[in-house]
Amino acid sequence: MTARTTGERITDHPEAQDITLQGVLEALADPVRRSIVRQIAGARGDKACGTFDIAVTRTTGTHHFRVLRQSGVIRQYYAGTSKMNTLRRDELDLAFPGLLDAIVLAADREAARAAAPH
Repeated sequence: MTARTTGERITDHPEAQDITLQGVLEALADPVRRSIVRQIAGARGDKACGTFDIAVTRTTGTHHFRVLRQSGVIRQYYAGTSKMNTLRRDELDLAFPGLLDAIVLAADREAARAAAPH
């Protein structure tokens, strides 16, 4: 499915009841997507696409955000010209209690290992 917008609204988010564990786990299998989720979780609020620290091209980044959105992990919306990102924490916690916290903790540890001198 391709991203579609109607005015300022992004319309290809799954409904909460359509979010599957399989889809969420497949989306979070990629380290770039785990990094995106980690950065949103650590932000003081919603985070604009252009503010993420990811080492991929813009096109590849767009793909990663789309996978996270279409799996139900994040919600995206426009604020002016910025595409904003937020975790669908309440919906994910209801469907899969503790999963998001465990993923963020694991991603934090993964990032710390990568940053440690070898």
